[in-house]
Amino acid sequence: MSDIFLSIVIPAYNEKLRISKTLHEIVAYLSDQSYSWEIVVANDGSTDGTDEIVLDAVSYNPNIRLVNLKHGGKGWAVKNGMLHAKGKYRFLVDADLSMPIQEISRFMPHFETGADVVIGSREAPGAQRFDEPPNRHIQSKIFNFLVKCLAIRGISDTQCGFKCFTQEAATNLFPRQISTGFSFDVEILFLARRHGFRIIEIPIEWHYRDGSKVRPIIDSLLMLKDIAAIRFRHIRNSK
Repeated sequence: MSDIFLSIVIPAYNEKLRISKTLHEIVAYLSDQSYSWEIVVANDGSTDGTDEIVLDAVSYNPNIRLVNLKHGGKGWAVKNGMLHAKGKYRFLVDADLSMPIQEISRFMPHFETGADVVIGSREAPGAQRFDEPPNRHIQSKIFNFLVKCLAIRGISDTQCGFKCFTQEAATNLFPRQISTGFSFDVEILFLARRHGFRIIEIPIEWHYRDGSKVRPIIDSLLMLKDIAAIRFRHIRNSK
C-alpha cells in the first residue's frame, strides 16, 4: 500500500498562463490537510515554458513532481500521469481549476462506502455552473446524450475534468486505455463499468474558464467517432 494518501494528477499542455496559480491554490489547500499528498503534473509536450514554471515550483516543494512527455493529447497525458502517481487515491484535476479545489473533500467520503471511481458532474442534480456561454452548455448536453446512446448509460457528465480513482482502479484501468485525445474519459468509464468498478457521480461547483483547448464542434465530432470505436474495440477484444 502506498505511503501517499492522495495524488493530484494535472495534465498540462501550454498552460504557462495559469499553471502557477493552479499549483499555488492546490498546495495551499493540501498543506492544511492531515493526510500525505503529491501533485503530478503530466506535461504533454508544452512549447510555452510550462515545464520551467513547474520545475520552479518543484524546487520549492518536493511534493510536486513533473512528468515530461512528448505531445500526444490529453488522454495520453492523463494516462501517464495516473501511472506515475503513487497515491492510494488518484485525483484528476484540470489545469484551469474550474472546480474549486475545496470540493475534493466531498469526493473522499464515497470511497468509505465502497466507491472505486468518484466523478464530478456539472449535470447531476445540485450541480452549479457559472459563467458558461449558453451555446457551450447546449453542445455539452447534446454530446452527453449521444455518449449515453453510444457507450455509457446512467452517467450524466462523462467529460467533467475532475475524477478520483482508487489505486486499484487506476492501475487496472489506465494500462488498458488506448484513446489519447479528449475521448479518454468515456473509454476509462466504459472500462470501469466493464471490469466491475463502482462509479459514483456527484454534483460539483464548476466555473467556465477561457482558454480551453477543446474545439467544441470539431473535437465533439472526432470524439463521437472515437467513442463508437471504443465500444467496438473493447467488445471485440473481450471475445
